[in-house]
Amino acid sequence: MSSRAADQAASLRQQIERANYAYYVLDTPEITDAEYDRVFRELQALEAEHPEVFSPDSPTQRVGAPVASAFAKYTHKRPMLSLANAFSAEELAAWEERNARLVPEVRTAGYTTEIKIDGAAVTLTYEAGRFTVGATRGNGEIGENVTANLRTIADVPLTLKGRGWPRAMEVRGEVYLPYAGFKRVNEAREKEGEPLFANPRNAAAGGLRQLDPALTRKRRLRMFAFAVEPTEGTLPAGTHSEVLDLLDAWGFQVEPHRERCETLGDVQRQIASFEHRLPHLPFQADGVVVKVDRLRLHGELGVVGGREPRWAIARKFAPEVAVTRVKRIEINVGRTGALNPWASLEPVQITGVTVSAATLHNEELIAQKDIREGDRVEVIRAGEVIPQVVRPLLDGVDPATRSAPWRMPDRCPACGTAVERPADEVMRYCPNASCPGRILESIVHYASRGAMDIRGLGYERVRQLLDTGLIGNVADLYQVRSEQLIELDRFAKQSADQLVAAIEASKGRPLSSLLFGLGIRHVGKTVAVLLARRFGTMQALMQASEETVNAVPGVGPTIAGAVVAFFAESRNAELVGRLARAGLTFSEPGAGGGDGALAGRTYVLTGTLTTLSRAEATGLIEAAGGRVASSVSKKTDAVVAGEEAGSKLEKAKELGVEVIDEVELLRRVGRGS
Repeated sequence: MSSRAADQAASLRQQIERANYAYYVLDTPEITDAEYDRVFRELQALEAEHPEVFSPDSPTQRVGAPVASAFAKYTHKRPMLSLANAFSAEELAAWEERNARLVPEVRTAGYTTEIKIDGAAVTLTYEAGRFTVGATRGNGEIGENVTANLRTIADVPLTLKGRGWPRAMEVRGEVYLPYAGFKRVNEAREKEGEPLFANPRNAAAGGLRQLDPALTRKRRLRMFAFAVEPTEGTLPAGTHSEVLDLLDAWGFQVEPHRERCETLGDVQRQIASFEHRLPHLPFQADGVVVKVDRLRLHGELGVVGGREPRWAIARKFAPEVAVTRVKRIEINVGRTGALNPWASLEPVQITGVTVSAATLHNEELIAQKDIREGDRVEVIRAGEVIPQVVRPLLDGVDPATRSAPWRMPDRCPACGTAVERPADEVMRYCPNASCPGRILESIVHYASRGAMDIRGLGYERVRQLLDTGLIGNVADLYQVRSEQLIELDRFAKQSADQLVAAIEASKGRPLSSLLFGLGIRHVGKTVAVLLARRFGTMQALMQASEETVNAVPGVGPTIAGAVVAFFAESRNAELVGRLARAGLTFSEPGAGGGDGALAGRTYVLTGTLTTLSRAEATGLIEAAGGRVASSVSKKTDAVVAGEEAGSKLEKAKELGVEVIDEVELLRRVGRGS
């Protein structure tokens, strides 16, 4: 085996796996689609040229990334495949030629073309015409059960129209967020002090993976259906174009620009018109999907490496790229303390927008691409709100004339505190909650609706209070008086009184809201509720060990470490002390089983629930005052049984313990219909 080829293959696989994890699991892409395609094709070519370096674990042999742990796993009845890409008319012609050598009939079987939506792939299971389960693609074999969230999408029929559908089937579709909705979502996130989504695809994927379906509903996602996989019964269609018509008749939204073409020449002409049409579509798209129309040939053509169907291909279009120069690499300190590098650019026009800044994601990506200050670089926008630097242009550049490689500072550029980098993360963080670079973002987040809900305290007001020296952190808010505000621009007595009253009212917010508002790394709204319900008071949480926090269902070691580290920082402890002296609520109503609907009752969970993960179900029971035990005994009040329930269910029947399903649990905690 060639050592050089093996090392190169290992490096490419590592890049792809890291990009897959960021894209599919974290919903925060680190590299552009064009860069990902380049690296992926390089690995494919290397494996073809050097069969000895091939590995069955290579990302070229599977789709997506491992399933995240927040949702129950779902095994697809038919694998969800990924498409090979063609980037030119020549590559598309070569695709047909390869297929024709296997099955000559493809030349006369016709093709369908559909706009390639840039969204999140899902599968919907229908039994007897009723929607039963929905899941993400995951790794193509196992996805995440997001049924409750998919039910919030109006384009997902809960009961099919018409007739002719198989007894049981999986409908494949693409969930997306139109540009108008994407703008609305980012505007709302900006007001709440949340980081903006880079593109509509990640906003859609993030919406699908909300633990609260009500938050998914607010995002107003859409879906186009594009395929059917019968699992019981047959499909009354002989061509893919007929399948799309059936989906339309059954009540699904189907991509409206689809066309049937007789020959590949017709397809090529159709694609030329599509390329000009894409920038004017109301949703993000990056190409055209071409499929052999005759379904019978799909089985004959088969699948390449268990990953890509031979009968379909994505004809992708090159995104618009501009060339400019990196003036400086700078750092923005976010509200959680994350040090986010970005490039200050010489202004350049991309798709009609003047771009003078671009994200660089993290220090590892900067080193991997070897981007330096002063470099001429390619910058891409291609429908993405946040421009990205693709690569430096080094042809003809004397290495001696380039600046030194950029390095992330060891201390926060805003406050000088030594930064931290967790072993399993690519980001560095400033641990100082009073860091000036974090203050604006942290106070806006603290005042946001999901946290302390201080109405009238948005970016403009917070910046004004900081600039005038009235506040320096969130604890200072509770010292602000109406007469001080009246002295400031754009404050009248009524508006001053209203803001002071809103700040005072926030003292009554529960502990879970305060924990979320403090901006502890990795602690979102759901985790804040789990922690508040488990520990009951701020004092108990602050005194808890990392092992105790880690033991809370739905938390885990990363979150536990972040929570304990936050309270161990003296400046953070001092801030919490000031909030206590200001009279804020440091307890959670109903914690410990005091006054909830399930107060004093013990539940045991067994099997896989349809819409809830184990952590979510535990959180709901504890939030209602109940307790979750790991084993069934005579003291157990009820067992919540899901699919494939095991010995705990048998034990419950043996002891005469009540057995309920997920629907009944949701009803008891006030979440049922």
